[in-house]
Amino acid sequence: MARALTLFDLDHTLLDGDSDVLWCEFLMDRGVLERTLFEPRNRRMQREYGAGSASAQEFCEFYVSTLAGRSHTEWEPLRRDYFAQAIQPRIGAKALELVARHRNRGDTMVLTTATNRFLTELTAGHLGIGHLIATECEVGSDQRFTGCIAGTLNMREGKVTRLHEWLSTQDSVLQDFDTTLYSDSINDLPLLEVVQHPIGVDPDPRLAQEAARRGWPVLSLRIAP
Repeated sequence: MARALTLFDLDHTLLDGDSDVLWCEFLMDRGVLERTLFEPRNRRMQREYGAGSASAQEFCEFYVSTLAGRSHTEWEPLRRDYFAQAIQPRIGAKALELVARHRNRGDTMVLTTATNRFLTELTAGHLGIGHLIATECEVGSDQRFTGCIAGTLNMREGKVTRLHEWLSTQDSVLQDFDTTLYSDSINDLPLLEVVQHPIGVDPDPRLAQEAARRGWPVLSLRIAP
């Protein structure tokens, strides 16, 4: 019997919210980002990305740019506060139970997210997911974040590329596993198409339509209001 490999998207899947959006709100609340300057830029980026005039790379790099100029060590106190205040309360019991069920089965579990590694490491640890594939941030010779993305963006087709790269570090290939993916987003369609068990979680309208067309199961992990 093939080993079980279970992949989880993070934002709007296991997390009831978006890590990057919550990070920016946290920084504005703390005065690290000037709200009157940043909010218009954020709205413009959202519009341009929605209209297709900004690429996925530009969209994700916009959020990574908030880290620029400080090192991992310098950001660490704020990162821990951010996780405790903005992230942990948005991970509901249903999400924890789902992850625990796969852990108890002995699955190899991977959190795969377009959000950068720095913002998602603590979340993966809290969930008890041992492997994290995330967008990587470039670090300069001074050990400070440059605000740029390093390597392949872990989004859309990039999630498939990055998964294959990670598997190669484990001396494995995808065909060695019985594979499952939980995701909310049509952006993950390329990855959903290569796993054996694609599952929609509170899917966006386009993914809900695709799941219905293909007969993929759908579930909800949302936190009750």
